[in-house]
Amino acid sequence: MAVRRKQQEQPDLSLERAAGGRVAGVDEAGRGPWAGPVVAAAVVFGGGGPPPRLRVAITDSKLLKAEQRAALQPAILASADTAVGIASVAEIDSMNILQATLLAMRRAVARLVDAPNLALVDGNRAPRLPCPVRTVVGGDRKSLSIAAASIVAKVTRDRLMARLAADYPGYGWERNAGYGTAEHQTALARLGPCAQHRRSFRPIRELLEAEP
Repeated sequence: MAVRRKQQEQPDLSLERAAGGRVAGVDEAGRGPWAGPVVAAAVVFGGGGPPPRLRVAITDSKLLKAEQRAALQPAILASADTAVGIASVAEIDSMNILQATLLAMRRAVARLVDAPNLALVDGNRAPRLPCPVRTVVGGDRKSLSIAAASIVAKVTRDRLMARLAADYPGYGWERNAGYGTAEHQTALARLGPCAQHRRSFRPIRELLEAEP
């Protein structure tokens, strides 16, 4: 399970331990895609944290292969209080992707078994939560809880997009997760946007405006 990487890419529990109490790491997946919901996850490691083999394997989800993320997720779920929040395409289009992302984060934290004393949130924008919030730029490479949340959010969203691909075939979402890849662009030119496309995103909006 362990993944060898540079020391600066290995997150730890320093921020969590410095804060004390029950600390949740929060991250999202899916801000950039042209289709599908945005997903956030919140992760709280109790006690001494996860087992050593899991601890050294967790890092920013973007540094891991899909099969590595999939293997890590059940171990994270077994070792932490974990919850997921989702904001729909309709919510993204009605309030913009940033606000929808913050909404998904609020939903994730609200679904934890016990409320945290502090939330460490990846990035520089803080959702409104019933607990104090600390934003951490590059947090998924600094905080183990945020890194774990990035994995859970990514795996959850990728699986959701694969299920949506069965309902909306032809766009390749089981491979591109709704991102604006060449495959996705070609399919859009052929099929046009569907109900799961984000109409507030410029490429989709321009396609709709060009329709006769």
